[in-house]
Amino acid sequence: MKIITKEILEDTKGAGDLVDITEKVTALVEKSGTRDGNVTVFVVGSTAALTTFEYEPGLIKDVRELCEKLIPAGKRYHHDDTWGDANGFSHLRSALFGPSIVVPFRSGKLALGTWQQLVLAEFDNRPRHRQVVVQIMGE
Repeated sequence: MKIITKEILEDTKGAGDLVDITEKVTALVEKSGTRDGNVTVFVVGSTAALTTFEYEPGLIKDVRELCEKLIPAGKRYHHDDTWGDANGFSHLRSALFGPSIVVPFRSGKLALGTWQQLVLAEFDNRPRHRQVVVQIMGE
C-alpha cells in the first residue's frame, strides 16, 4: 500500500467563502498512480472546514444562510472575550462542520455522487491563506 501526502493552497475571501476543491483533489489522486483506496482531505486551522454538497449558486446561498441562522456572526461569544478577535462564530461553525473528510476511490476515480463536490468552507472573519492536506492511501 502506498501513502502519498500532498497539499492544496487556497486563498479565501473570509467568512462565507465556499471553494470547490473537487478538481484539485481529483487531480492529485489521478497523479498518485493509486487505483483503489481512500483519500483524506484535512484543512489546517480552526476556523475553516470541509464538507460536500452540490456546488451551485442556490445551495451556496442556502449554506451561508444556514450558518448565519445556526451561529450568527453578529453575536458575542465567550471566545471573543478571551481573545478579542471577534471570530468566535468562525470557530463554532468550523467545529460544527469539521476539518476533514474521507472519500474512497475506485479505478482512480473519487466515489462522489453526480452532484457531489468537495467544498472548503472559510468561516474566519478575514481572508486567509489555507493549507489543505491531501493524504492518499491505496494500491
